[in-house]
Amino acid sequence: MSDETIRVLLADDHPVYRDGLAVLLGSIPGIEVAGTAANGAEAVERAAELQPDVVVMDVRMPGLDGIEATRRVVADSPHIAVVVLTMSEEDATLFAAMRAGARGYLLKGANQAEIVRAITAVAHGEAIFGPAVARRVADFFTGTATGSDDPAFPQLTPREREILSLVAAGRSNTQIASALFLSPKTVRNNVSNIFAKLHVADRAEAIVRARDAGLGRSS
Repeated sequence: MSDETIRVLLADDHPVYRDGLAVLLGSIPGIEVAGTAANGAEAVERAAELQPDVVVMDVRMPGLDGIEATRRVVADSPHIAVVVLTMSEEDATLFAAMRAGARGYLLKGANQAEIVRAITAVAHGEAIFGPAVARRVADFFTGTATGSDDPAFPQLTPREREILSLVAAGRSNTQIASALFLSPKTVRNNVSNIFAKLHVADRAEAIVRARDAGLGRSS
């Protein structure tokens, strides 16, 4: 990074938001938008190609999600700082992003000053979180949560983790729907989301991953 300019790559699958943010950041002295990406896979490729100082990364993108994209970018180029900018307020998403190597986490309601401050901070080696997110991080480390309670697959919601545990126990979707008082369609949708988040091809692979993490063994 030069002393004058922070080069930024923007990754978001919504073109209106992505292009609007590019225009906004491009108008800020000291920030250059080096490129954009429409999904996680493209973000990884563009980061390797452009070697920006900072990647501003959405989480929910088609194909490769922002969490896995962050993990790959940081693994390939540890000097690149990633700021996650997302609609997701879920603790699981927040901590998955941190584990993946993100140095910043903002909600999409953040204003221009907050976004610029986050980009500048992470470019200089700091970690930064939006005010609401920072409070939750503090609550996690000072509150009731402990390392021993760290859940498997933090990218999953509590409901998805519950369903995965039943999948790992060999239950069918119909049995899971009955056990959890859910509609079969809701279970199917959750199972599809689980497969996508775990990057597995089918139920058998999901069961192996889940059982390796200790899920479903006692059911």
